[in-house]
Amino acid sequence: MSKNEEKTLEAGPAVSDDEVVHAVVNRLKRAQGQLGGAITMLEEGRSCAEVVLLLSASSKAVERAAFQLIATTLQECIVASPQDSGEVTAQLQKLFISMA
Repeated sequence: MSKNEEKTLEAGPAVSDDEVVHAVVNRLKRAQGQLGGAITMLEEGRSCAEVVLLLSASSKAVERAAFQLIATTLQECIVASPQDSGEVTAQLQKLFISMA
């Protein structure tokens, strides 16, 4: 396989499973709403504990969305073409490590 033909994460959509896309989008929208709420709470002078609790929830939502994307992409790549999945697997491993 030539350098131009190598399978990478940059080619094509993040995932092809519409249910996963829907679930990730919903999770990210929830995190977006939580961040907006945290900003409002800060502007209103709410307690640190309340703001941090909401920020923690939004952070978890983003992390779970990212992990779901990575896991689904890995599964799709391995199932679709197991013989060509080495490069993609290495890229996904780097993504997992970057989230740690």
